[in-house]
Amino acid sequence: MLALFCANTVVGQAPNWLQSDERERNYPSSVFITGFTPGNVRAGESKTDAEARLRKDAQAELTEKIRVQVNSEKQKRDTRTKTQTTGKEESEQIHSIFESSVNTSSSLELTGVKTESYIDNSSGLIYGFACVNKYELTGFYNASLSMNTQQLESKLNTAKELENSGEKAKARTQYQEAVPLLVKIEQAQDVLVALDHNAAIQHQKTAQHRNEIIQALARLAQGVYIYVVSTEKLFGETVNIVANKVKAELAVKGCSFVSDPKQADYRLKINVTTRKSDADGNLVFCYADAAIELYDNRKQKVMFSDEIAQKAGSNSLDKAGRKAMGDVSEKISEKLKPWIGN
Repeated sequence: MLALFCANTVVGQAPNWLQSDERERNYPSSVFITGFTPGNVRAGESKTDAEARLRKDAQAELTEKIRVQVNSEKQKRDTRTKTQTTGKEESEQIHSIFESSVNTSSSLELTGVKTESYIDNSSGLIYGFACVNKYELTGFYNASLSMNTQQLESKLNTAKELENSGEKAKARTQYQEAVPLLVKIEQAQDVLVALDHNAAIQHQKTAQHRNEIIQALARLAQGVYIYVVSTEKLFGETVNIVANKVKAELAVKGCSFVSDPKQADYRLKINVTTRKSDADGNLVFCYADAAIELYDNRKQKVMFSDEIAQKAGSNSLDKAGRKAMGDVSEKISEKLKPWIGN
């Protein structure tokens, strides 16, 4: 994205950028990056439109000069990253996350660009000129680097805390959201080195962040993420006994549970009701009737379904119902583990 400082037409005396020796003297390459394009008015084109076109062409030439240098730095950086990476290789899924972020952040942000045009009345030629001060651009990218680094490290710290507390789905989201920030950091570093080859850039630290994200995404991709929909009635009272116990059992097997069905590998439906059975002295018996369905979001089909009736007794109907629901939870978990347990 180009943020233009100004765009105008030089009137009267020839500008100090018209000749190559004047450009180097007034806009030395040690301080400025420039673009210069001469041209004629095309058939059916006004002078105003021709000036605008040539100013735009000069901008494009300036941008391309920077892009060539940045791409060169990017190739060097990619080579370093491959050499330094000690973690797991990027899977196709992880690679696509990085590629998507690279594509959306591919344009260079150039601030403080100045553009001018000049018409030589004696020859009819029109000249376009663009320049940007390297120090202003360096300041912009240093600020961008600092801001994005702070945001990245905050994301990584949050992701690690979430993963350590067992909230793997949320941790995975944080790591995924860290990728675009990492891409912006790497781009800023490439631009800064392109502007000044002696710039002090913490490439090693950035490579470590990249490696950390890749390892985390690979690690979290091995987990199973489940979205649970539960309807449970204990003699008309809405409860969550079965769902909570099933989640606890499956969590031991490495499963995580998400509130967004789009994040899930599986969707689990649980429907449970209770009914009175019989009594024996002080004991009351009842059944917990459960219907379960496990749907694979990736394959888009039902992988497993079953109906289970579990009987239990206690000294009250409520306690018997709760015990039956607890017992049926264990049976549901055992039936599900071969399908989704690790």
